[in-house]
Amino acid sequence: MSEKVFYLVSVPASSAPSGGDPESQLENWYSETLGLKTGSDINSFAIPSFKIGTLDSLVQQSEDLAKLDAQYQGVVSKIADIISTLYDGNPASIASAKKIKDQPPQDYVKTFTWNTNKFRTDKSIPDLVDLISKETFALDNDVKTGYSTYTAAKANLSTIDRKQTGNLSIRSLHDVVRREHFVLDSEYLVTVLTAVPKSQSKEFLSSYETIVPMVVPRSASVIAQDDEYILYNTTLFKKYAPEFSLKSREHKWIPREFHYSEALVEDLKKEQQVAAQAERKQWADIVRLSRTAYADVVANWTHLKAIRMFVEAVLRYGLPPNFVNTSLYFPAKNIKKVEDALVAKFGYLSGNAFQKDKKGNLKTDSDLHEYGALVDTDYKPFVYYELDLF
Repeated sequence: MSEKVFYLVSVPASSAPSGGDPESQLENWYSETLGLKTGSDINSFAIPSFKIGTLDSLVQQSEDLAKLDAQYQGVVSKIADIISTLYDGNPASIASAKKIKDQPPQDYVKTFTWNTNKFRTDKSIPDLVDLISKETFALDNDVKTGYSTYTAAKANLSTIDRKQTGNLSIRSLHDVVRREHFVLDSEYLVTVLTAVPKSQSKEFLSSYETIVPMVVPRSASVIAQDDEYILYNTTLFKKYAPEFSLKSREHKWIPREFHYSEALVEDLKKEQQVAAQAERKQWADIVRLSRTAYADVVANWTHLKAIRMFVEAVLRYGLPPNFVNTSLYFPAKNIKKVEDALVAKFGYLSGNAFQKDKKGNLKTDSDLHEYGALVDTDYKPFVYYELDLF
């Protein structure tokens, strides 16, 4: 969870303190009671009036929207994680990548207005939800595919880099060997390479000529060495090369398969460069895609929240729709404090479920009898949804 979260709250206009515009009165109450500032922490959350179907359709939409809300949250979380990984957890770079219309996502939510050009309000709620969801899940799939391609390119580069930096038993040999280390264009002879542990070099030199027939005497020479291994070349008849490799393994020497050609050496020299270029390109591609996807999916998620708030408010408060919708932005550690204050203020909206005693305090579970369990659940007497931008 982020350090600060949004609570999107919808209450009937009639619940506002008397004496003026309901929206302004409620904003003043939020500010005075919760210690939040209008404009930076408290903002109107503008929701248009949508086409309303039957009660049964609204109930079904409410259930569907709850499921989609959770799925959208998962998509946003995954994209945010990918952005964090791409920038190695650097806070400044991550913040720069997570923008919506060139502004931080928090500012987008605070100044939210419905995008009528993209999501026309003359469409039905199911049609709007379908339109938003198709784009969201398409972006999710695009990011998954792009990130998979990038991780494959990164893994390939890592493998090549390991070959460049490992010891002589595993590293690539294209920058170690030269043409003169090999017998080339011979019908019968071949040169084989063997990485021998330094501790076994004397054993190798004393026995390599006899472990298989037809080894050219005194043909072994040192090509290179590191802290662990010495790389030898040895010339023998081609027909015994497989057996020489087998016998080498039995002696704990490492046969290195390498068939010299100028073209092969040149290709291997280019391999790391090509892999590095591919990794950089895929990184740039997934960065662009994830930045775009984050912006669009968070915007879509906010639109879905607006629809969900509208549907739930109609189901809770009835028709005609006359609600005050507000975004509250505050530290996540204060969630319980905010919820308790809102329940104390708007508890009466749920009738007996949130009654007050003579002192004006909410009744305890034992006082509420069958309604008491509601106080300790996610149910609240007002419509609210949390929005965590990750």
